[in-house]
Amino acid sequence: MSVRPLLYTRRALGVALLVAATLVVGLRGAAAEQEDLVKRQFQVYSFSSGAGRGLTNVETAVGAVRLYTPVEGETFFDIARDFGLGYNELVLANPDADPWLPPTDWPIIVPTEWILPKGRYRGIVVNIPEMRLYYYPSPSRYGGGRRVVTFPVGLGRQDWQTPRAEFRVRGKTEDPTWVIPESIRKERLEDGLTETSIPGGVPENPLGKYRIELTLPSYAIHGTNKDFGIGMRISHGCVRLYPQDIETLYGLAEVGSAGLFVYQPVKLGVRDGRVLVEVHEDIYSVSPWLWRLATELVSEMGLTDYVDPDLLEAAVEAASGTPTDVGYVR
Repeated sequence: MSVRPLLYTRRALGVALLVAATLVVGLRGAAAEQEDLVKRQFQVYSFSSGAGRGLTNVETAVGAVRLYTPVEGETFFDIARDFGLGYNELVLANPDADPWLPPTDWPIIVPTEWILPKGRYRGIVVNIPEMRLYYYPSPSRYGGGRRVVTFPVGLGRQDWQTPRAEFRVRGKTEDPTWVIPESIRKERLEDGLTETSIPGGVPENPLGKYRIELTLPSYAIHGTNKDFGIGMRISHGCVRLYPQDIETLYGLAEVGSAGLFVYQPVKLGVRDGRVLVEVHEDIYSVSPWLWRLATELVSEMGLTDYVDPDLLEAAVEAASGTPTDVGYVR
């Protein structure tokens, strides 16, 4: 099958037209009228991997891109929290907007659409470059069928990188005490902080109200006492969530369930017969050749005959973090 191009453009204009295409196509069905936007709504999404049924049955993107006009006094930190996004996601989707003084006379892109990371669809999956967590509950919880919930996260600093790893949930604790590891204590001593532990339930505790313990030594998924760190590399390697998000995940995640920390700066998916690509910053410098990674992924997923290479290249160059059309499968 030949590719049905979405845009006909010279390579030099690819990035500019790609942004325009994202605005026009990405808003499908989600009215841009301000009053119709619902902030901070917990959602369970349905999807289909199309296993054994061909590409026309694949639906591996969820949510919808929206528009929002900021009000005076709002920053990207406020908007990200209200719409269940990380700070990084708003910055990538709106590179020309000032995060501290976003426009109040025209809308910004709210990138609440995501391609699911490639791999297994069960338990907890954290895509490190995207700084986003996906949780796939047991099909029995929602009466059968595949479901996913997703939350933005804060991850490890450059010198305390969150690792790629496989794990299981080994326990859950409400109001956890933070027993400060010796390596972190040394760092804190330089700032005059001498505590060996911080009790649960106090504002100074960086773990927040809920902690999910992992079989991965020294790492956990927990809340935070600093909302601004979601969508940033700010932790000592652990995964941080907004307080309302960790409360939800704490109730969903089952002890013994599987988990993965993956590193996928480029994701490819299909929705409504359209091929989508989502490109993120290579935050830990693991995959410097994103174009090569993208083309290899297209081939690996059997989508070569359906993808426009010019559109794919423009999407990689833009690295907007927003699912972008690059072809059709029907």
